[in-house]
Amino acid sequence: MKVTVTERGGVIVVMPAGEVDLQTSPEVRRLLLDHLAQGRNLVVDLSGVSYIDSSGVASLVEGYQVARKGGRRFVLAQVGPAVLRVLQLARLDRVFTILSTVDEGVAELTLAR
Repeated sequence: MKVTVTERGGVIVVMPAGEVDLQTSPEVRRLLLDHLAQGRNLVVDLSGVSYIDSSGVASLVEGYQVARKGGRRFVLAQVGPAVLRVLQLARLDRVFTILSTVDEGVAELTLAR
């Protein structure tokens, strides 16, 4: 798994690629929490994620909870069918803001500042 982090319009975009599982989810979790600790809003671009297990989902949920507690925004973008199905099974598609594109996420979070 590879994770790319960029900044667009003051919003951090975290882009994991590959499988987010028990072995790789700690890196995703660390990156999410580090940027949230800096007071940043986050878009998580899941377009490159081919598989996510419960530990990966837990990392996303923790990021979402930390963002909410800190008055920050946390959105998911470009969620592929396999990942979306996992989120739907856990009914987390009702919890997360899920947007079609990273551009939509950046626009929404730029307005939220």
